[in-house]
Amino acid sequence: MKLSPSLLAADFARLAESVARVEAGGVDMLHLDVMDGNFVPNISFGAGVIGALRPHSKLFFDVHLMIDRPERYIADFVKAGADGITFHIESTGDPDGVIEQIRAAGCRVAVALSPKTPVETVLPYLNRCDMVLVMTVEPGFGGQSLMPETLEKARALRAEITRRGLATDLQADGGIGAKNLAAVLDAGVNVVVAGSAIFGAPDPTAAIAAMRAVENA
Repeated sequence: MKLSPSLLAADFARLAESVARVEAGGVDMLHLDVMDGNFVPNISFGAGVIGALRPHSKLFFDVHLMIDRPERYIADFVKAGADGITFHIESTGDPDGVIEQIRAAGCRVAVALSPKTPVETVLPYLNRCDMVLVMTVEPGFGGQSLMPETLEKARALRAEITRRGLATDLQADGGIGAKNLAAVLDAGVNVVVAGSAIFGAPDPTAAIAAMRAVENA
């Protein structure tokens, strides 16, 4: 399991300090939710914040673009220090072009699908992705509860990844913590995004350890 805490739940007045704490606690990646107020009904932060954080962390920067027509901004996020870029299959009319653009920039490619989007929508692109993200909540706001039915989509995707003999990572994002982590992992997910459960915890290091304990149980 790779743990990727979502910056959306961090203390925005102390971002570098918050990131350093979870990095020391043993997470693998940092999940950076970029929202534009159009694709989702919320606005978070952009390339400027990511670029400001980049010198303060050695973590893999897992940039999740919840924005319309992401092809307009790929270069900006690459320049800011993204290591991997996730775009929503629903957000563009040219998924092939976006995949090529991210790959050409030297970043890992991931495609995300929202809860109401059928698994079949991403299957044509599966062989060209390093990761697929299954949203386990409606995108746009942190602190929501996991939608159990979305784990069936994760299960179907893991079965297809296995059937094709791919090494594609399967990520889940939304409402995940130590209490429901076992069900998420059982669905075939190997990259877990946790915002409130880690950054919102009184002791993020203990929260990370609790999630590792579930993995190793």
